[in-house]
Amino acid sequence: MTDLLTVRETPVALKHPDRLYIGGEWVAPQSTTVFNVIDSATEETFFRVAEAGPADMDAAVAAARHTFDNTDWAFLEPQERAVYLRRIAEKLRERAPELATFWTRQAGPVFRMSSYSILRVPPLFDYYADLADTFEWERPAKPEFSDWGAVVHEPVGVVAAIVPWNTPLSLAAYKVAPAILAGCTIVLKAPPEAPGELYVLAEIAEEVGLPAGVLNVVTADREVSERLVRDPRVDKIGFTGSGVVGRKIATIAGERLARYTLELGGKSAAVILDDYDLETAAKAIAAAETSITGQVCMSLTRVIVSQARHDEFADALGAAFGAVKVGDPFDPESQMGPLAMARQQDRVLDYIRKGVADGATLVTGGNRPADLARGYYVEPTVFANVDNASTIAQEEIFGPVISVIPTSSEEEAIRLANGTQYGLNNAVFTNDIDRAYHVARRLRSGTVGHNGFKVDTALGYGGFKQSGYGREGGVQGLLPYLETKTLVLDAKPSRFA
Repeated sequence: MTDLLTVRETPVALKHPDRLYIGGEWVAPQSTTVFNVIDSATEETFFRVAEAGPADMDAAVAAARHTFDNTDWAFLEPQERAVYLRRIAEKLRERAPELATFWTRQAGPVFRMSSYSILRVPPLFDYYADLADTFEWERPAKPEFSDWGAVVHEPVGVVAAIVPWNTPLSLAAYKVAPAILAGCTIVLKAPPEAPGELYVLAEIAEEVGLPAGVLNVVTADREVSERLVRDPRVDKIGFTGSGVVGRKIATIAGERLARYTLELGGKSAAVILDDYDLETAAKAIAAAETSITGQVCMSLTRVIVSQARHDEFADALGAAFGAVKVGDPFDPESQMGPLAMARQQDRVLDYIRKGVADGATLVTGGNRPADLARGYYVEPTVFANVDNASTIAQEEIFGPVISVIPTSSEEEAIRLANGTQYGLNNAVFTNDIDRAYHVARRLRSGTVGHNGFKVDTALGYGGFKQSGYGREGGVQGLLPYLETKTLVLDAKPSRFA
């Protein structure tokens, strides 16, 4: 436990937590109001950051607008902007232990997981840097009524990037990296519950010499964040978060025809076909659900299995999930840490009580661990005999709660899997690759994995139905930050000679 205590007692390394990063400088906010960031395992204040008010948000937007409109940033060659992406990636690698500590203390993932998962972020910046050379920025074409033409891609403009508290750095990276490559400028709104990693990102932007106003980082509450979304100087909104907020953003953006992408909630299903080993499936699903204590929008939280095998699977999943060791996220023996905050703990426990009241069978869990008096912990919980129309099968719980749903046939399993308002992620468990393909094509979700929780963000990800609009990751994740322009000229420019 010595190493655990050493990491937890390491002083916060932020240089300017009392300031906001606007226009390339750390500026004092208009008021002295601060956000208290709470350690999810101890319920004690971890650190404090400045709270942006309306005037601060206006200043951040003005800085981004000025840089886009009045400097050459948007007109640099993509390869020139890619240099900054590579520098950011290098610095993120250097500060990875610090970033992992912030993530663990704010959101609750075990430190072992956060330490290696945080290393997936720098390659995102390298990936988009590589696209500078491979993406077709300009495509010459012969127009019908002129001698030369081209289709070119240009930056969309000022971007509002709004990210949640569960994985703030990676979700910011999927917005910031392609936006920088495209030539946009950004106002990154950090979540009050977990701003640490994004303050580090701002420090890195300053350190690598990213031009002033390209990236602005502020922490604000919902009211001030809405001001950012409504600002007519903002050309595009990139949002990850709840469906309720996402729908409001879409409405506001629609009023002024602002561009937007939304990555929203999920209620993803794992469809287990009759040829697949139940214990293997149970272990895979239980292991994936421990990641960030189930606070993952793509989590496989509904498991659909044939009626004949339902009880056997529920017992196997209950045994696998119930055996997960819950404890301090810095303890190397812990397999699952706490939820991020008190309101999340209350939310998850309320859903569990609702599941019991609605008649589902509680297989394991259902409470906060008796041996953990402090921290926002909830036991790994499995319900069996769940009605697919019930609350716990339809609403996103965002915690370590899995519902097992019986089905009478493969076709009904597909219907049940598709029977929610969401469509973010699904999985099919079978040894037959052709059946896997058949079922995967019929599942209405942006991603379908085979025999486990499998997401490849380099191929792009996003949702069907109310799980979102647009895609992030991969080449698809660059396109929302670009506008397409058609040129019809009387002769070929020397650039193309």
